[in-house]
Amino acid sequence: MRVLDVIQLFLLAALWGGSFLFMRIGAPVFGPVWLIELRVLLAGLALLPLLIRLNLWSEVRRKIIPLSVVGCLNSALPYLCLAFASVFLPAGFTSILNATSPLFGIFIAVVWFQEKLSLNRIIGFFFGWIGVSILVGWKAFDATPSFVLAVGIGLLAPVMYAIAAPYTKQQLSDVPPLVIAIMSQLSAALFLLPALPFTVPKQVPALEIWLSVLALALFSTAIASILYFRLIQNVGATKALTVTYLIPVFAMIWGTLILKEAITPSMVLGCALILIGTAIANELFNPLPGKKS
Repeated sequence: MRVLDVIQLFLLAALWGGSFLFMRIGAPVFGPVWLIELRVLLAGLALLPLLIRLNLWSEVRRKIIPLSVVGCLNSALPYLCLAFASVFLPAGFTSILNATSPLFGIFIAVVWFQEKLSLNRIIGFFFGWIGVSILVGWKAFDATPSFVLAVGIGLLAPVMYAIAAPYTKQQLSDVPPLVIAIMSQLSAALFLLPALPFTVPKQVPALEIWLSVLALALFSTAIASILYFRLIQNVGATKALTVTYLIPVFAMIWGTLILKEAITPSMVLGCALILIGTAIANELFNPLPGKKS
């Protein structure tokens, strides 16, 4: 990667790490559906004037179907899954579940693109899933039905990201990142619209909750989306997904500093194993000297 790409990767990790903090604050009050509807709608509307000013409507019309698919797979569904998980799980814990995206990305690459399942990738999967198992089964958390359900739904988000990244690279490689970022958010808002009447919040959110939603929409969604789709186009889907290596670090820092959340031994160990497994699976280092995968 170029230096600029690395800087964008770290900035994206910090912004997305903050999203788990904002969801942890907003989801219990707004509920997952309304929180994510506000997140994608405000983000899309904030960026829409740029689309109009740059006269990029022809790109929208040309790729409206794949843009809508990306909006569903990369925004609506994963955001909704993570928001639901955030109601029951600490911000840092949820972000660690999200860090399995590159592991699922390898699986999608093997199945979808028929890439070779090397020994490194098998070892990486092993470490990664051991890490998830430690997160789920460690006694620091009570394995209540709500906890297990939240973990299961939270793991669906990285599956969606792993599917959306190569699809975006395949179908939208010639589309400006700004167009993808805006239309993916607006199409996600349309996708969630029918569920709004059935999930109305039971209380009026306080001012600090609204500020969290605005920060989530503008910083962790609007700006972050542009950075992410730029990275996909510049360095590819697999490398862009490696941003999830860094997200748990920032999420745990924000959660500890602002929400005073505890960083438990299971989170540290589980996170370490997931990141090690993901790094091995993506061949960032080779634990088998003298062997090539």
